[in-house]
Amino acid sequence: MSADHSPSRLDDTAAGLCAFLDASPTPFHACATAAALLESAGFTRLVERDRWPTAPGEYYLIRGGSLIAWRTGRSADPAAPLRIVGAHTDSPGLRIKPNPDLVREGWQQLGVEVYGGPLLASWVDRDLGLAGRIAVRSPDGTGAGTRLLTVDEPLLRVSELAIHLNRGVNTEGLVLNPQLHLAPHWGLGDQPGDLRGFLADRLELARGDVLGWDLMPYDLTPARRIGRDRALIASARLDNQATCYAAVQALIRAADDPSGRHLIALFDHEEVGSVSERGAQSTLLASTLERIVLAAGGDREDLLRALAGTVIASGDMAHATHPNYPDKHEPHHRIAMNGGPVLKINNQLRYATDAVGAAAFELACEQAGVPVQRFVVRSDLPCGSTVGPITSALTGASTVDFGAPTLSMHSIRELCGVADQAMYADALTAFLAPAGS
Repeated sequence: MSADHSPSRLDDTAAGLCAFLDASPTPFHACATAAALLESAGFTRLVERDRWPTAPGEYYLIRGGSLIAWRTGRSADPAAPLRIVGAHTDSPGLRIKPNPDLVREGWQQLGVEVYGGPLLASWVDRDLGLAGRIAVRSPDGTGAGTRLLTVDEPLLRVSELAIHLNRGVNTEGLVLNPQLHLAPHWGLGDQPGDLRGFLADRLELARGDVLGWDLMPYDLTPARRIGRDRALIASARLDNQATCYAAVQALIRAADDPSGRHLIALFDHEEVGSVSERGAQSTLLASTLERIVLAAGGDREDLLRALAGTVIASGDMAHATHPNYPDKHEPHHRIAMNGGPVLKINNQLRYATDAVGAAAFELACEQAGVPVQRFVVRSDLPCGSTVGPITSALTGASTVDFGAPTLSMHSIRELCGVADQAMYADALTAFLAPAGS
């Protein structure tokens, strides 16, 4: 098959991704946005505490900021192997503290903690909204539930010190102390701004019914196409919601392979190590796979047989070669924007790719008619990591790490290519539903 790079296909890809990004300021929102796309394609949400259906079908579950979705084909063999695409919903940034209300020098501020490894300087002098998950008292007062909140308006700002008071900033760089310099201001006054009361008003609740929050500021600038030929997309959270969107699209499109078993796993907390009840190091993927096999009439032996033939593609954005810093890249592994999906290889196993996994992904790209690029970090620089090595170790499944070219990774605003996103989804569709399966 040949890849479709027609203007209409690229327009659809860019519009769909930008809409996904704009609707997903937090991992919780990303799961809700993905769920809406899946449900429109016929997927049914399952609850982990319920008994799952035994009939083949299209299902998904959400645990906090993580989502797993799958399709079970008509194969009667519960030990049939799976094709899995992994990604993560979270991005580096700032998170609101539990006791956030501050007053300094007549300014009302909110205390924040750094989440992951963001480029802190990119958060300065931005119009910031506020979004996340709020824990609220149940109507009968005996329990608690959660509500999503999006304050999509210029509420917060972290202001930089004027150059007159920091003369060396352009030669020595902007140095920010996370405790002292990152608290955003959101009002003026000598009394705290009362975040809990603000949230209660927005949710139309009594103040005492707001029990807790997982809240994060976010950049209000919408995702948009840029450049002379509008061949690029600039947005927050491309790392790694671009992969989440491509995975969802690929799972929906893989319906043309009715016999296969396809699954996507979108994990929260990758940026801080994946150790949580819903991170890649949790039981979420393993327990879901076991329940899929059990629902098909299999047992533990069938699960282990299925895993022995399973292949996982772990998707996370990749570093495009930066034109202003070419010396920071491995000279024999240049990565071009809009040059196609990127195989990520590291012999210290920061990426899980080996020859077998690489072959599976290259065959998928060949089937999809898209080119393949290969990334390794310079031998004198440390390498980042992904959920790939974690899922590989926990499942024993052959795993490959891949990505789409990106600039400004971990900035509040990153950059990717429109054609790359179309090729990304094409490659993942072919990976989930390989020819001859």
